[in-house]
Amino acid sequence: MKSVTALAALCFAVGAALFPATSDAQQPRKLRFQTSYPAGTPTYENLQFWAERVNAMSGGRLQIEAMPAGALVPAFEVVDAIHKKVLDGGQSAAAYSVGKNSAATLFGPAPGGPFGMDSLDYIGWIYNGGGLELYQSFYKDQIKRNVISFPMTYAGNQPLGWFKTEVTGWDDLKGRKCRETGMTAEVFAPSGMTTVNIPGGEIVPSGERGVIDCAEFASPYEDKQMGFQTVWKNYYLPSMHEPATVLELIINQDVWNSLTPDLQEIIKSASWQATFQSMALANKRNAEALAELQIKDGVKVFRTPDDIMLNVLKAWDNVAKEQSDKNPFFKKVYESQRAYAEKVVPARMRINAPYGFAVQHYWPDANTGSTSN
Repeated sequence: MKSVTALAALCFAVGAALFPATSDAQQPRKLRFQTSYPAGTPTYENLQFWAERVNAMSGGRLQIEAMPAGALVPAFEVVDAIHKKVLDGGQSAAAYSVGKNSAATLFGPAPGGPFGMDSLDYIGWIYNGGGLELYQSFYKDQIKRNVISFPMTYAGNQPLGWFKTEVTGWDDLKGRKCRETGMTAEVFAPSGMTTVNIPGGEIVPSGERGVIDCAEFASPYEDKQMGFQTVWKNYYLPSMHEPATVLELIINQDVWNSLTPDLQEIIKSASWQATFQSMALANKRNAEALAELQIKDGVKVFRTPDDIMLNVLKAWDNVAKEQSDKNPFFKKVYESQRAYAEKVVPARMRINAPYGFAVQHYWPDANTGSTSN
């Protein structure tokens, strides 16, 4: 009996020595990610969705703790926290780094498009037009951050925003104190608007205190979730200042390198799914939110005057030229985007059925100025 027990013990010891990785492989890898956006917003929900997909596709081998803005670091410090390994990764907007390098604004969201590109065009440029290499170079070479990044989360075509009083045109923006972020502030400056750059979670409290008298953030659904309608009752959309808004997934480069190739592919695949999930959800949610804002909340919804949208494009062209003259990397990225847009945008317009044509046939009052209740 003793010999059998001894033999069993020997076999167990040999097995453990020969296959030590088996038990290690069962231990899940846990990473901490934080977003730049408040709890309860669809942006943060999308990070949670991505984390769930990573967990499911990895069979639990990679588990992501997804935290809202401010959980560990302030909203605008997510990238630096990832660089310093305070966080393993996160979700943010490249434009929040515009103070480090103006080219940040070209990696989402870019004022003015650019060149009429929407979010699908932007993602096409990233993956099929040389944008991804420039994107990685921006963080590694331009602002010296030890991170890797991928587009993730559709934030939609940004509305012009929320106002205390009605807006008649570009000149009527003069003197209004509005929350704008990144280089969008420079785009609206020629109108005489005073701009204030504050994180999403501080917009409504700032409006309540009178620190600002107008604001823009994301979309009808997301703005409603944050309570914009409790402060402002005049809502203007669409706008041309951020029509291609896609946010980003950022991971510390050393953490990324430590992951096995299959886990890296899972992370990238989940980012694609999360992005298009957010696109699909946004259409339905925004439609429902827009109706509720008017019917339940007494919000007046207006179409943005054409002269504002045209002047936004003109102002952006001037800002882009100025930045191209000062910043060679900005110019390189901007020219790459223009080359891609010149090929794709006019062709899409010729190939695709005009969206407004069917709208005009079935719902002729949908785009005729004010749609207030």
